[in-house]
Amino acid sequence: MEHGLADRICVITGATDGIGWMSALGIARTGARVVIVGRNAPKTEERARRLARETGNEAVEHEVADLSVQAEVHSLAERLNRTLPRIDVLVNNVGALFVRRTLSSDGVEMTWALNHLSPFLLTGLVLDRVRASDQGRIVTVSSAAHRGPQVDFGDPQLAGGYRGWRAYQQSKLANLLFTRELARRLEETPVTVNCLHPGFVNSRFGNNNAGIKRVLLTVAKTLFAISEEKGADTVIYLATDPDVAGVSGEYFVKRQPADTSSQSQDPAAQRTLWDISETMTGLSYPA
Repeated sequence: MEHGLADRICVITGATDGIGWMSALGIARTGARVVIVGRNAPKTEERARRLARETGNEAVEHEVADLSVQAEVHSLAERLNRTLPRIDVLVNNVGALFVRRTLSSDGVEMTWALNHLSPFLLTGLVLDRVRASDQGRIVTVSSAAHRGPQVDFGDPQLAGGYRGWRAYQQSKLANLLFTRELARRLEETPVTVNCLHPGFVNSRFGNNNAGIKRVLLTVAKTLFAISEEKGADTVIYLATDPDVAGVSGEYFVKRQPADTSSQSQDPAAQRTLWDISETMTGLSYPA
């Protein structure tokens, strides 16, 4: 185990597979106290045991929540706020691609519910714990897929015409808009807010779908994707490295700040998304 962050507390969503799991491994190796969040209770518990065993770090905990369900996000946040004195690093990693339009139990389109509203809601609910850190960090996994579309503010759930890839792209753009607006709101605090593109990663991403599109995605990952370990590298960097202390509102690719689409840089779009998100979650962020 690599020591150095033993006094830090890190919460990672979507941490039982893929880059979330590899990020948890990398961060746990620093000696930090790590709380992994997963949807499947037996799997999440097993992963927590394995994480402690493989890193030699006994300060590993786990929480179970389906983050597409807003009531479960509230319950998770309540537990974190009750049990943690602070959150030094919050990694919003959970996300998925839904080829067919599906609604969450709240009646929200699943891509929008899981990929955007869940990090927006969870971050807001635990923000006081992040602000209790001397240098809190919020890291959200976005994607280069944000390029191309614009968020349809009149129909963010794409009820008028759904395409899975379009919905995914829009949600990743929303991650960027959220990151930049939150960074602006927290610019007078020690909290930093950044997001990143992990790369095209050979993980279980997309395996929740069926049919030819899943087959094509599997083939593409086999031929062109990078490893989960490489995909997690920038997550771990933003979560732990002293070089990015004080850096906020940026989008990183391979540990470097990178350019983003025009809408992601538009303050009016950032504020519009924020207002829509508050309405859809019923959450007003703490001042």
